Amino acid sequence: MPILTEEKIAAIDQAGHRILSEVGLKIMDTRLCQRLQKAGNPVDTASGRVFLKSAWLSDQLLKAPARFTLCGREERFDLKLGSGRVYFGNGGRVFQIHDIAKDQVRTTCLKDVARSAALVDRLEHIRFYIIACQAHDVSGEFYHLNDFYQAFLNTAKHVMGGVDTLAGMRQMFDLACTMAGGKQKLRQRPFVSVITNAISPLTFDAETLRIANFAAQNGIPLAMAPAPIAGATAPASLAGTLAQLHAEALAGVALVQFMAPGAPVLYGAVASTMDLRDLNLAMGSVEATLLNTASVTLAHRYNLPIYATAGMTDAKLTDIQAGFEKGVSNLMLGMAGADYIHLAAGLIDAGNAIAYEQYVIDNELLGMIERILRGITVTDDTLGLDSIARVGPGGNYVMDDHTVRHMFDEFFYPTLAVRDQYDRWVERGRPTPLTRARDLVDQYLGAAVQRLTPQMVQRLRRRFPQIIDPQEPQTG
Repeated sequence: MPILTEEKIAAIDQAGHRILSEVGLKIMDTRLCQRLQKAGNPVDTASGRVFLKSAWLSDQLLKAPARFTLCGREERFDLKLGSGRVYFGNGGRVFQIHDIAKDQVRTTCLKDVARSAALVDRLEHIRFYIIACQAHDVSGEFYHLNDFYQAFLNTAKHVMGGVDTLAGMRQMFDLACTMAGGKQKLRQRPFVSVITNAISPLTFDAETLRIANFAAQNGIPLAMAPAPIAGATAPASLAGTLAQLHAEALAGVALVQFMAPGAPVLYGAVASTMDLRDLNLAMGSVEATLLNTASVTLAHRYNLPIYATAGMTDAKLTDIQAGFEKGVSNLMLGMAGADYIHLAAGLIDAGNAIAYEQYVIDNELLGMIERILRGITVTDDTLGLDSIARVGPGGNYVMDDHTVRHMFDEFFYPTLAVRDQYDRWVERGRPTPLTRARDLVDQYLGAAVQRLTPQMVQRLRRRFPQIIDPQEPQTG
């Protein structure tokens, strides 16, 4: 995407290195600071800042794999990162859900983790599942055990989630190892990954680093995903925000490689902006799209797969605003060649809420974008000269063999978009993409199937008695 020239990319990259070597990072882990100091990086013990030398940084980045696979529990769901493919998925761990049919907003619960995973499992163009929401009805002690279990139970696609504590990380890891048949088998086919975050600006807390170290040592892929907000936790200038984000993301990748050379890690970019007129977060802004699109080029400069951000909207409903904000950002990030695009489906309200209908609507949008990215195939057959000769001037191609042969591989057929003639549309009750999406939500959730065998469910429940059954949410 022609957003940045090579000269500007190089300037931002150089600025990122200067930030790390001259401004430094606050690393809130004394033992890691000592190790970094022994490796030649100056440490200011009074402030807790570590100044990463460019040569050390470059050496660590070279250890990061340019390609790796985030596996599904079925091979058809494998995500081959670094291969040039673009994969869209959901995202979240939000606190609210909008029940659009009832015009209600409520806090999310464990049942919503299960249902959102079941929806993603059915939606073809949402390629992976990220734990979508906070389960407010689960105690903190066994929170991650339960939300990851519900994700695994309801989708066979790759599962990723944020992990808050090392104890929660261990719970998830033990659960996944039991499912995989041991640590080595999970390392060979990692069907789960975790998200860790630098705290912008330029801070890594101790628990985040402990989680990252545990994941890296045990072969669990992770995203190091800074989330700077231009004008709030990063400079108001887009170039300044990019420079800081780049520094934070490179530092995250380098620290993981320092902990475990060769560990699979994604360069993360979750940039957003602040509407400085009223201090509202503006995750659906066009500037956020520019920042996240430019981040793809910065990650690929180092041959690093990117955990990229698109599909965000500040709209409070599944409305026109949601459509144009999501459409622009998802298309831009897709055309930029981002490897792994999270938040692309299901979210509204600046990432504060999910809506089931939005998953279905976004799935159709992503299908359209995937068709654009596939491009136009030009071969002797697709040029259709034989077909053109057969039909000739004044004819039509509807029943020609060439049309029948290509009617399914050339076109994307939408499920929600309305293409009926007006009279037929009125006869059918004036359906809209939203009403159709509501019907499909009911259909998909009504037909949801468990993605773990009864034997595995029984085994996991014996091994982890802290697993609970999700309850129907309270709507009062």
